[in-house]
Amino acid sequence: MGVMGVAPSHALRSRLVAREDELLRRGGAVLPPSAQGAVPAVEPIASEALRTIPPRETGGNFDIKQLTAGTTLLLPVYVEGALFSAGDSHFAQGDGESCGTAVEMGATLTVRFGLRKGLAARRQIQRPQFERHDYFADPRFAVPRRFFATTGMPITRDDRNESENVTLAAQDALLNMIDHLVAEHGYSREQAYVLTSVAVDLRISELVDVPNVVVSAFLPLDIFEESAE
Repeated sequence: MGVMGVAPSHALRSRLVAREDELLRRGGAVLPPSAQGAVPAVEPIASEALRTIPPRETGGNFDIKQLTAGTTLLLPVYVEGALFSAGDSHFAQGDGESCGTAVEMGATLTVRFGLRKGLAARRQIQRPQFERHDYFADPRFAVPRRFFATTGMPITRDDRNESENVTLAAQDALLNMIDHLVAEHGYSREQAYVLTSVAVDLRISELVDVPNVVVSAFLPLDIFEESAE
């Protein structure tokens, strides 16, 4: 599931709004509360409620590939009853979901709840955690047998080097993968971009070799029909 979470308390919601507003004023990419298109459209909720695009302490729009059936998601609870909600089921998604969407699908979700009373407070857990004890998917897809990978570093295409910029390194890896898909498989750049979002896994390969951290983009080759020949 792409979205799973619980409700924030009034105090937490106010803190999140203030935190994201401060980021917006620093030039960050943030969508502030807005009544336009809000659900429900009643005030004061419409003008004050949090956007649902980003995940937060309470969970939300994770888009984590490993949150499949059998995974245990651990969420700090802030209100009576937790008020769990879920949606945005994915048929396929790469680690990174680079272009904003996966292969979306209709689904029925069955969940089982357990309360670990006071655990988050005792251990000062402030972010969601998750665990499982088996492969999150068929091993052929969880750990591809055959793959092609590109690497990315914090270097722009006009040869400007940044220091330890993981986002730039991820963009570089994806652009290099798009180039590969266009040249070797004949896709348009738009098609290649979409394919990276649903099939390519982004992995941080190293963070220590300053200034050039490395992100690798893994393309499982068994997704192509010719691999069965």
